[in-house]
Amino acid sequence: MSVLIDSSIWVEYFRGSANDGRLDFLIEENLIVVNDLILAELIPALHLRRQRKLIGLMREIVCPPLEVDWDDLIQMQIACLKNGINKVGIPDLMIAQHAIQNHLELYTRAKHFKLIARHVPLALH
Repeated sequence: MSVLIDSSIWVEYFRGSANDGRLDFLIEENLIVVNDLILAELIPALHLRRQRKLIGLMREIVCPPLEVDWDDLIQMQIACLKNGINKVGIPDLMIAQHAIQNHLELYTRAKHFKLIARHVPLALH
């Protein structure tokens, strides 16, 4: 199964911190994917740091189309709120929805995704 790599993992990876080898393994096995939202979170900072080669490499990663189902997103937010999961931003709900729609595992450090996964069929890596 392919794994959607959240920006929280990429940021740690680029900093060289908390690398337990899992992302390296996923990269070597060609199991990683990103989406345009995650790239939009990462590329501006990389651009300011003049990391052109890294930007090029990020753009080569498989990027399944991000198709937002707004009604589904609203239902996901309602499920979160009903279960006391507050302050989940729309971008993170879009990332969760993208993983679910494309049958991807989500690799993230963001704790709220673990809470969300209790109430929607979000597979975490």
